[in-house]
Amino acid sequence: MANIDDALLALTLEEEEDVPFILPNHPKYCSSEKNVMSIMGRTLNPACQNMADLILDIPRKWQVYDRVRGVALSSDRFQFIFKYEHDLEEVLRKHVWTFNEWSVVIDRWVEKPPENYLKFIPVWIQIRNIPVNYYTEASIYDLADIIGEVKEIAFDSEKPHSRDYVRVKVNFDVSRPVRRSKAVVLPTGETTTIWYDFERIQKRCYHCQRLTHEKDKCPILVNMRKGKAELRRANILAGKQKRELVLKEMDPLFGVLTEEQVGIDPDSGRAKINEEVLQEMRTYLLAGDGSDRKVREERVKRSIMELANNKREQNSVLRLEAGLVITSSLDKGKGPVYDQETTSKKTANSNTGILGDKMMSSAINAGLAMRRVAGVHVTASERLVEPMGSENSVFKSCSNGFEVGSSEGSSSGQRVRRYQPRRKNATDKKTVTRKPRITKGGSNEVKNPEAIGVSPQKRKAEGVKEVSGDVRSKIAKRCGPE
Repeated sequence: MANIDDALLALTLEEEEDVPFILPNHPKYCSSEKNVMSIMGRTLNPACQNMADLILDIPRKWQVYDRVRGVALSSDRFQFIFKYEHDLEEVLRKHVWTFNEWSVVIDRWVEKPPENYLKFIPVWIQIRNIPVNYYTEASIYDLADIIGEVKEIAFDSEKPHSRDYVRVKVNFDVSRPVRRSKAVVLPTGETTTIWYDFERIQKRCYHCQRLTHEKDKCPILVNMRKGKAELRRANILAGKQKRELVLKEMDPLFGVLTEEQVGIDPDSGRAKINEEVLQEMRTYLLAGDGSDRKVREERVKRSIMELANNKREQNSVLRLEAGLVITSSLDKGKGPVYDQETTSKKTANSNTGILGDKMMSSAINAGLAMRRVAGVHVTASERLVEPMGSENSVFKSCSNGFEVGSSEGSSSGQRVRRYQPRRKNATDKKTVTRKPRITKGGSNEVKNPEAIGVSPQKRKAEGVKEVSGDVRSKIAKRCGPE
């Protein structure tokens, strides 16, 4: 307890003095030597340019991925430290760089940056539609100076120009709009329009032409929308205030009822009290005089107050709407309800037998199947009447729902292939050749070989030997190993 009392006594209500921290002046605390080989930069639209992605992707664009190290200093400031001087100079030489299609401003590191540091980008612009009588270096300089500080002009009056523009390098202030055109009054009094195109700059605000935001977030449009919203609210309030009053000073109901009681219901859009009812109230009040008038006014007020919490009575008494009708028929006026599932099952009476639920359900869903068979329309009901085996019957039914000789769909929804007899392909008749007639003497001469279709000179198969014995038992025998 003694320690706690000492601690409480040591407490003070006085504000402690904030003593600043002094950073030691030692080389290990300073990184100026490394920063000499670095580039500083900032994003112009941080909402669309993620800093973590920029640190990883920009080196790939610069093609120095393994020779540079990126550092994220804040949500819109970054630094890249290079290994080699020529890589740093090559990156700065291309001037305008973009990330995620929005421009970034880069410049070489300086120990004490000036006030306008990272506010300008060197960019090449193309100037078009210069009047022919003023196509001079002085005119080009003045026209480019409208955009920014002129650094370089790509122009030679002694050489031909094949392009319809002149290129000028300027220091452009990124806080200003990217001007697309400028009206110029010539010394002759004529007015012409000069067009500007910015190289290597992609996205911009399509309203104010600035590089720092998108059109949806343009401050000018945001202020315009706010102004329109405020004006719209003011008009609505003014309209409510200027709304024509139902109860005027000369009205007998003036002072008896309020405008909220006789106005329009904001929820339903209907008048709270019908005009006929109001007219009857006026007539009732005008019929009295003096003290009787006061009594009548109190009765009118009391009647309105009694109906304040009863919507049904208000609709019938004050609005003169038709009374409510309550019916005990729960399905009164109900139309057919279409559903994929069958909600009721139909059965036949006991005299004709009971059909299965499944068969009846499928019959209802399928309906009466109409088919054209042998030029006659026949329904499923006629199929049961006509005997299956009769000659007049057009059905040759079987248990699986198919009919012989029909390719139309049966009642089961299947199609039956029509039987067609197979037709043999016609082949050419072969020429009949007769064997040569062999005589008893062993000669096989043929008389008139052309008549019987035998070639007069028949070749003998190579490698065939004749076997001794009867000529009729000659056998062709191969001599080779096959």
